[in-house]
Amino acid sequence: MAPPPHLTVVVPAHNESALLPGCLDSVARAAARARVHAEVVVVANRCTDDTAAVAVAAGARVVEDDRRNLSAVRNAGIAAARGTVVVTVDADCRVHPDTLRLAAGFLAGGGHVGGAVRVRPERRSAGILASYAVVDLLTAVTGLGGGVFWAGRRDLEAIGGFDESLLVAEDLDLARRLRRHGRRSGRRFTVLRSCPVVASCRKFDHYGDWHMFGLARDLRAVRASAGGRDTTWVDEYFFDFNG
Repeated sequence: MAPPPHLTVVVPAHNESALLPGCLDSVARAAARARVHAEVVVVANRCTDDTAAVAVAAGARVVEDDRRNLSAVRNAGIAAARGTVVVTVDADCRVHPDTLRLAAGFLAGGGHVGGAVRVRPERRSAGILASYAVVDLLTAVTGLGGGVFWAGRRDLEAIGGFDESLLVAEDLDLARRLRRHGRRSGRRFTVLRSCPVVASCRKFDHYGDWHMFGLARDLRAVRASAGGRDTTWVDEYFFDFNG
């Protein structure tokens, strides 16, 4: 019987057959550089394409979860994880080759509870750079980061994983709670600034490079989605979006 993996990478995926191969290739390169026994769990969410087949062909384990809730989908992957370290990354992103090596090393040292990374776009334009400048400012102010999250599985379980009552900003909420949990035991939450994740720009391609600044017009809909009163906006922008 093969030994259990040291590290599990959880990848939520809704109809991601086009971009999933790039994500999984980047994870494989990072795992090879980290020299750790790793597994990949792809959580297929309401897929009508070949996402599951693509994942299996790349050596990943597939878990099915049909809930329209990204927190729940990620939690399904965490629940299926066999590794002592869990890393989450979206299917339209490509992780840096050093991410898993550094994350595993920091956690092995005992002084870190987990962390995140910086996010960089796959292409540049004035609108995209302006949007990411706002994100970088928020990251600097909060110290939370995003994109890829990494932590010990027991610590993720201790804080209850992702909050399934939140339909938006669930990733920042997890980072905040994980940091607070770590502080109780003198451990740090760290943003790996040297190994950013490269994110797809497909939402910019679809909605326009300046669309982030136009979300103020949809603030009522965003708030309704955040409160779970009307999920029209979050369904279109997140749960049903695949470019």
